[in-house]
Amino acid sequence: MKVSTAIQENLVCPHCRARLHLRGESFICKGCGNNYPVIAGIPVLIDESASSFKISNYERPVPRTRAERIKRLARTVLPKLSLNVAARRNYRHFRELLVELSPNPRVLILGGATAGAGIEELLADNRIDFVSSDAAIDDYTALVCDAQVLPFADQTFDGIVFQAVMFYLPDYQRCIAEMLRVLKPQGVIYSETAFMEQVVGGEYDFYRFTLRGHEYQFRQFEKISSGVSGGPAMATAWSIQYLLMSFTENPYLRAGVRVLCKCTLFWMKYFDLLLVRKRGAVDAAAGTYFMGRRPAGVAPERVLTMEKRASREEAPQYQGLIESDVRAYR
Repeated sequence: MKVSTAIQENLVCPHCRARLHLRGESFICKGCGNNYPVIAGIPVLIDESASSFKISNYERPVPRTRAERIKRLARTVLPKLSLNVAARRNYRHFRELLVELSPNPRVLILGGATAGAGIEELLADNRIDFVSSDAAIDDYTALVCDAQVLPFADQTFDGIVFQAVMFYLPDYQRCIAEMLRVLKPQGVIYSETAFMEQVVGGEYDFYRFTLRGHEYQFRQFEKISSGVSGGPAMATAWSIQYLLMSFTENPYLRAGVRVLCKCTLFWMKYFDLLLVRKRGAVDAAAGTYFMGRRPAGVAPERVLTMEKRASREEAPQYQGLIESDVRAYR
């Protein structure tokens, strides 16, 4: 099984939170009687009564089509428009914080079906017990779950990586409360999300966040650092690509536009290496990051019942250069 024995002992039913027991090729809940299959070594822990995902969708794996194989090959061969200017440095810092908490820390990756930019800094460390979870099964998936209903006991993990997932979740605040629940006191969270980036998830793409908005969603955590993960140059290259794609609905022409833009605009992203430390980049960033620590004195029950509204004093400080204009609010 792709989940370690230590993590298996901390799995709970996503429906009633009773402890799960492995029996053959399934996890059984003695509390509510639900049965969760293990498919190709991957537990599928979905509460169908509270999620839009269905277990039956995973019981018959769909092989990759020829078009999908070509698309994946193109991604590895063609230049990229994206450049994460902060991930590698942040993951090094994240790892240092983890080993201060435990010699063998446990880390949950949400959105871990594929390896995100810079995360090899963590994955290469044999001291860390990883659980790469996602609602999709891909190369790195070790456990399938809905990020809004995490199937883990309270205070299971020393660290959580929230890997470009927040904008895909209709009820992302519920997910943040769940992460706070399964994170140990003083545990560390690292989140990346999109800001000036076009729709990438189709019908599953819901939100975008300024840096201030990103920080505000994690106001229950003690901030360690935050900033730009993808800069204005990357955002501009993406905008040009999507502008050209808007002229046609033909899928082959749109694919051709993608290839053309990757081959002709890839160089733009390197300007972000110069811009990332400038305050103006905050206002036009493609994406942002937040790293924080779970306060030792906050009980999960309190977080789950917290009011979503916060006072003006609780809002994080704006870090960009755009001056406020009251006329914008009239």
